[in-house]
Amino acid sequence: MKIAVSELIVRYLERLGIEVIFGMPCAHILPVYDSLYDSNIKSILVKHEQGAAFMAGGYARASGKISACITTAGPGATNLVTGVANAYADKQPILVITGETSTHIFGKGGLQESSGEGGSIDQVALFAGITRYHKLIERTDYLPTVLNQATKHLLSKTTPGPVVLSIPYNVQKEMVDASILDQISFTRMTGECMLAEQYIDKSVELIRESKHPLIIAGYGCIRSGAQEHLRRISERLNIPVTSSLKAKGAIDERSALSLGSLGVTSGGYAMRYLEQEADLVLVLGAGFNERTSYVWDKHLLAGKKLIQVDISDQQLEKVFRADLVVHNDLGTYLQALDSAIQAQKMAAKGPVDIAAFIATTQA
Repeated sequence: MKIAVSELIVRYLERLGIEVIFGMPCAHILPVYDSLYDSNIKSILVKHEQGAAFMAGGYARASGKISACITTAGPGATNLVTGVANAYADKQPILVITGETSTHIFGKGGLQESSGEGGSIDQVALFAGITRYHKLIERTDYLPTVLNQATKHLLSKTTPGPVVLSIPYNVQKEMVDASILDQISFTRMTGECMLAEQYIDKSVELIRESKHPLIIAGYGCIRSGAQEHLRRISERLNIPVTSSLKAKGAIDERSALSLGSLGVTSGGYAMRYLEQEADLVLVLGAGFNERTSYVWDKHLLAGKKLIQVDISDQQLEKVFRADLVVHNDLGTYLQALDSAIQAQKMAAKGPVDIAAFIATTQA
């Protein structure tokens, strides 16, 4: 069955599980908007395209799902840049659909043309450094390949991020076979390394030997949906938890074992506990960036044993050396660690009175 490319794109969004799309209709993207009319995808009208990108990123963060935004060519696309850059930095899987002038006027200086031809703005190049994948779709013969590449990056568990597909007006109206969608793999790529039992055994050993362990929960804990296992391990063993600035919500900050956020804009209690009390630090999905580390203050981790777990090998030992490095998904690791702690009936650490510690440091 033949359908318009615009309808194929909408069906592609549906297959990705996208429920909401944020954007603003304008001439060069109207065919896709027309196809959205009969879709179950809810279209949210924004007042400025920058808002569409930030709203899509926020929706992806809150839902844990792929999100999407849509704009026209030229200024519609350029207004997205800061929001897309934010999603890139936070590894938010958002699909950005932008329009473009028809291919037959490329290089002629058409209104809002951004093909990169004839001295016009190169819209695709503009997004090159802030997306996982970006493509100007000038023909339909390679559409299955483009959508497969886009899907692979959106569903990546290790390095998800924004994908930009720019579609010329005339291409949106071309007819293609609906079976193109059957050529696309919608299977999530985990990219995980197998979690060897030795990593869990070593983790248990280091925790058992410590007197005052501390967990630094990063955004990876949220991305992997590991909050419940994090809470159970913390409470079972009396281990205080502090979160990076991007990981607020990884643990309930009303918990008696919560030290709040670690970083330059926090109250400073977590920093003092880290410096004065902790002898083992579990860095779980946290990049230990400039703000979290107080500009990489060497005193924070001095003399402590470290366990670092992250699904991204680029984060492992990037700014410090660890006694144990585990390249794996946080959900998988914490579930296995929780099971091992229960199976070995591991004793809890001594009581930790966070409220008293905070009161002492305030005195």
